[in-house]
Amino acid sequence: MDTNRIFFEAIALRKCVKATYNRTLIILAPHILFTRHDELYLDAVTIERDGQPPRELKLGTFKLAGLKDVSILDRTFDPMALYAPGDPKYAGVTVFAIELS
Repeated sequence: MDTNRIFFEAIALRKCVKATYNRTLIILAPHILFTRHDELYLDAVTIERDGQPPRELKLGTFKLAGLKDVSILDRTFDPMALYAPGDPKYAGVTVFAIELS
């Protein structure tokens, strides 16, 4: 399955993904796909980095081209409270995002 499709599915179903980023195995909770300089980026919460939880949960930005060996997990997540889809940085460049209820 291609990487873009995995992230569309993960965002739609609020499922975590496993990937390698800068030679580090990570588990992400993807929140929004957007473009910057004609390239796809992802804002996601890092759930694990090399099997360990991060010191603090925060929304980080990842260049999609830098995420390797991506697979969707059967692990759901709740949107991060600080996630703001109306943030000006997403204006006019959002490709796909989780829906907040």
